[in-house]
Amino acid sequence: MNDVLVLYYSRNGHTAQLARLIARGIEEIPGMRARLRQVPPVAPVTEIAQPPVPDDGAPYVIRQDLADCVGLALGSPTRFGNMAAPLKHFLDGTGAEWASGALVGKPAALFTSTSTMHGGQESTLLTMALPLLHHGMLIVGIPYTEPALTATHSGGTPYGASHVAGAKGENAISEHERELARALGRRLADAARKLAAA
Repeated sequence: MNDVLVLYYSRNGHTAQLARLIARGIEEIPGMRARLRQVPPVAPVTEIAQPPVPDDGAPYVIRQDLADCVGLALGSPTRFGNMAAPLKHFLDGTGAEWASGALVGKPAALFTSTSTMHGGQESTLLTMALPLLHHGMLIVGIPYTEPALTATHSGGTPYGASHVAGAKGENAISEHERELARALGRRLADAARKLAAA
């Protein structure tokens, strides 16, 4: 059981790109494997169910993914300085995992994407941390020993990996954002490996 769950919601693809970069970083740690999963969208009117398999991207998450993982990277685009509703909806349904302690003692990391530089990246990362702290998870950030953290002119915070997509989604993920996402994946996987062996 060396899977690190990389769980995300992505509407326009930027958060999904960060997820894949974090997964690459996870798999740079010997013996560790990334399990990419996404949450389905939600809508005010839910009379039409989503198909059980998404049209593209990673498969939808199931509860067993949480039990099976040795660590969790959680990502969402920013919505008014907070995580997007589909991810919050999924987390709100994890009461059974909370009651059983399925995530207690496992490391977790966070990532997000915003349209603008000051669009709420850090507040989104912090609000995503709150339910994970209630689950008893150990939050892993990005230390300033990562040179890209002080050099970046776009995304990247000590609270987690991030990307500034631009008002129309026109910005590609910068080299510094790539470096920081992979570094976060490595850091999370290394912590998960050490904790699982302890």
